[in-house]
Amino acid sequence: MVVNNTLDRQSDVEQPNKVWVTDITYIRTLEGFFYLAVVIDLYSRRAVGWSMQSRQTTDVVLQALLMAVWRRKPKNKVLIHSDHGSQFTSMDWASFLNAHNLEHSMSRCGNCHDNAVAESFFNLLKRERVRRRTYKTRNEARQVVFEYIETFYNPKRKHARNGMLSPVEFERQQRMRTEGV
Repeated sequence: MVVNNTLDRQSDVEQPNKVWVTDITYIRTLEGFFYLAVVIDLYSRRAVGWSMQSRQTTDVVLQALLMAVWRRKPKNKVLIHSDHGSQFTSMDWASFLNAHNLEHSMSRCGNCHDNAVAESFFNLLKRERVRRRTYKTRNEARQVVFEYIETFYNPKRKHARNGMLSPVEFERQQRMRTEGV
């Protein structure tokens, strides 16, 4: 099932949990490929959900999206943008979106502009942790990705979009401003 591109290059978002982007990449190990799905909140560029599995199935993207929904607990509808991968056009994907008040948006084939934030995340991960390294096992790769996302990228990696603040610090400062603290 293909849907419209509702996002349409509107990557500057003024509130958390309004627009998320998602995509999949692979990491090579001596045991074979390992697929990483990530969900990023465009508001702060924070990786709010991720999953790694040995096969590139709908389940890997559903697990990442489930983590995002569980962590963020959005109160209003969230726009979730993806590419045309078969994982994002499956009936299971559509059912999950309907059940969790998520609205799907897709770029047309060959147009990667709206998923640039997810692609940028993968580029950083690969440049900073994956390239020029050979992981012996998928578990070793999983540990490296976990540490990258949870102990470096989200809490420490500075982003120009966030005024050179990490996603966690950007959200904290914005929350303090909003709450008048």
